[in-house]
Amino acid sequence: MTAPAVARLSSAVREQPVACDGLHAEYDGDYRLSIPDAGVEETGLSEEAFETLAADHEAYVTNWAYWSEDRADADDAFLRWLEAADELSVPERYESLRAGMTRSWGELRIEARLDDGERRYEIRHADDVGADGLEAHDEPLDARSLVTYDDDGRYRPLKTAPSLPHGWVFPEQTGRECVETVEYIYPATVANWYLERQGELDIDHWESTIGRQSGIYGVVKTWNRGDSYEHVNWVAEACCDDSQCVKRREWQYDDETDLDVPGGDGEFPCREPCSLVIAAARKWTRLEGEQEQTYEFTLTPSEKEQVEEIIDAVADGRADEIREADTSDPANRYRARYLRAKRFDDDGNLSGTSTDATE
Repeated sequence: MTAPAVARLSSAVREQPVACDGLHAEYDGDYRLSIPDAGVEETGLSEEAFETLAADHEAYVTNWAYWSEDRADADDAFLRWLEAADELSVPERYESLRAGMTRSWGELRIEARLDDGERRYEIRHADDVGADGLEAHDEPLDARSLVTYDDDGRYRPLKTAPSLPHGWVFPEQTGRECVETVEYIYPATVANWYLERQGELDIDHWESTIGRQSGIYGVVKTWNRGDSYEHVNWVAEACCDDSQCVKRREWQYDDETDLDVPGGDGEFPCREPCSLVIAAARKWTRLEGEQEQTYEFTLTPSEKEQVEEIIDAVADGRADEIREADTSDPANRYRARYLRAKRFDDDGNLSGTSTDATE
């Protein structure tokens, strides 16, 4: 790879000066090559001398050749982030790349490495590090169908939900293929991450987003300013926690009013309430229209705590993880069935109390 890269550099500097990660080269009738970190500062070079000197510093030249390829600015920024290009010198990076450098992106584990002088990228589920027998894929488009359903075969309506299926790997990708695969798995995340880094991320806050809703979703607008703020905090707590979405929520109530709920720790930002949030808010808006009533239930202290544990288990997605034999867990299925048998009447009313207070 070195000889073609040197020839490209020699030709490129005849058109315009080159500067990349500590390498500087230009041509004004004679060649000049400067690599301060390597102690190189030579002027008045012939083409042959220039190419000989450049070949002696292979890492800098091949590094320039890679980053001079035609890619979108966002793609380049992402690929440079994968190998910490703004933090490490070229020799340091090349040493690390030969061993393999990894980053997390949501539930993905992405490895950048050097194979025979070429950068290659591997993408897999972070939980599958070291796993054998993974299904290997080459085409980025395969990722779209791979992540449509979770491990239990359930459809994933939210692409950034922390429910990526396991068992696959993209072992040998170019830089362009790597970004394309990531975008199929987590759409628009690279672009929005880049815009945020550039200070150009366009954030649509809650108020502006619901202002655009119409049809069946127009009902969300009926929340007034006083109630809405508290409701939106509940929505964000329910939908936008790290346990529910790998994005980091950047949208707030409006331009001047932050929500009280943390936005999460995801690597890439969420710039507006997503369709799932709006759909859920529509349902909650209608439910919040109901008048509160007072009910009286008879429960033992342990049963009250059990009801609370069951709600927590369902809300946190732990219900399927509770072993059938573990009756010490208040949310255990048999414990729940026992409580139902004891406290529900034949019509399914808790403690025999009808939902309609007039009955």
